Amino acid sequence: MPRNAHFRFKQFTIRQDQCAMKVCTDACVLGAWADVEDADRILDIGAGTGLLSLMVAQRNSYAMIDAVEIDAEAFYQAGENVEQSPFHDRITLFHSAVQEFVSDHLYDVVITNPPFFQSDLLSPIDKKNIAHHAKSLDFEELLVAIERLLKPEGKFNILFPVDEGERFAEKAAQAGWKLTRKMTLFHQEDKKAFRLLMLFQRPEFAHNVHVEDDLCIYEQDGVTHDRRFRELLKAFYLKF
Repeated sequence: MPRNAHFRFKQFTIRQDQCAMKVCTDACVLGAWADVEDADRILDIGAGTGLLSLMVAQRNSYAMIDAVEIDAEAFYQAGENVEQSPFHDRITLFHSAVQEFVSDHLYDVVITNPPFFQSDLLSPIDKKNIAHHAKSLDFEELLVAIERLLKPEGKFNILFPVDEGERFAEKAAQAGWKLTRKMTLFHQEDKKAFRLLMLFQRPEFAHNVHVEDDLCIYEQDGVTHDRRFRELLKAFYLKF
């Protein structure tokens, strides 16, 4: 079995040999950082391996979680990961593009690590394009889907590379969303920021002031994990 065919967490294991997008640190940070408290129903857009759904299910012990995934192989592998987890009775997977996904209810929270690199050159491998690029889901379509599926008072958590995230935040503001929480992620303090994690709400329901934070994965030596990073991920990572 390839070395990266699976990733073991404290309460579940992610098998990922059939998925274009493997478990990555920034997605783990999103799963641990996202605001999912007091949510009865959560939607994961672009489930991939099922990582975010499983992390959210571990953090919120009662929420029902729906996860939408367009790629067939990722959908089936996510199903395997969910089924073999302690949270299988609260997570339902749907093989669908979110643009076509229809639900009987609205959601309290959306969490998504969507396709990015909107303007980058496309890979010749189509599965990589779907996972890495906004070929199948652009900013406008994503915002329309969230508007349609989220309760008026709901909130959505999202992860992007920095440049893409700044462009998305502008689009979201134009569509009437307020950025209420943001984390900028660095590999280490002296390196360039590489990811933005953002929380959006409708202004009339956004009672919190805008909160910004920075997080480094590593200390200055580039080897030792930062104390705050360890604290954030300690419920999930075996080595913490």
